[in-house]
Amino acid sequence: MEKEYYAHESSIIEAGAKIGKGTKIWHFTHIMNNCEIGENCNLGQNVVISPDVILGKNVKVQNNVSIFTGVICEDDVFLGPSMVFTNVNNPRSAVVRRNQYVKTHVGKGATIGANATIVCGHDIGEFSFIGAGSVVTKNVPAYALVVGNPSKQIGWMSEYGHRLKFDASGIAVCPESKQEYKLEGNKVRRTK
Repeated sequence: MEKEYYAHESSIIEAGAKIGKGTKIWHFTHIMNNCEIGENCNLGQNVVISPDVILGKNVKVQNNVSIFTGVICEDDVFLGPSMVFTNVNNPRSAVVRRNQYVKTHVGKGATIGANATIVCGHDIGEFSFIGAGSVVTKNVPAYALVVGNPSKQIGWMSEYGHRLKFDASGIAVCPESKQEYKLEGNKVRRTK
């Protein structure tokens, strides 16, 4: 039976990995058993996908990213070059904690910039934007723009990746898509 995905000859794909149609797996990438990779994903060079990881459809994983057990990424997530997920809060070389992996959930359409670190146990909201080099130590709201170490929220982003500027009535329009957003309390939602 012919594969419905592309895998470079230097990649390693273990038995039991589920890989969706149209996905591309590039040089020196290791896909471990029992993970699920959705359709039309792109996994760059030197990527590791650990057991039980779930990637939705159209997830883009750039070079040098390891996605450890406990991580779930919904559809359309972008993981920038050399970004880092952790999966144990208190790792020690001499103490085995394989049964203590902490879950991290990345919402639909979120972007995590190059060299960012996501400390395990946090939810990354849909369409949020984590700036390059940021260190995330708490939950990130949907549409939030966060930067720094430790990261802090400095604004809001549209689904097309543009910073939103809200008027006095709490309305913002994405300059590219013309989608409209409403800021109420400390939450953003798309209205049109």
